[in-house]
Amino acid sequence: MTVRTDPHLALRPVTPRSPGCEECLAMRSPWVHLRLCLTCGHVGCCDSSPNRPARRHAAADGHPIVASLEPGEEWRWCFVHEAFV
Repeated sequence: MTVRTDPHLALRPVTPRSPGCEECLAMRSPWVHLRLCLTCGHVGCCDSSPNRPARRHAAADGHPIVASLEPGEEWRWCFVHEAFV
């Protein structure tokens, strides 16, 4: 895993806005690998899910950095640079 410095990275604490993927909860469907938006706290699924809510949120709202919400995972990803940060 290559980690790089990213100009989009904002290190400030955020609180998850929901207990699971916001879009999946609204559709009453199961979620896949949760990701936390480090700008606003949006919780969405990873790219393995059919609708890619985390990526769609990043593109629509301009919030490019997510962190994994999966137990035991401690990483961040930038959708703009397609890289770990």
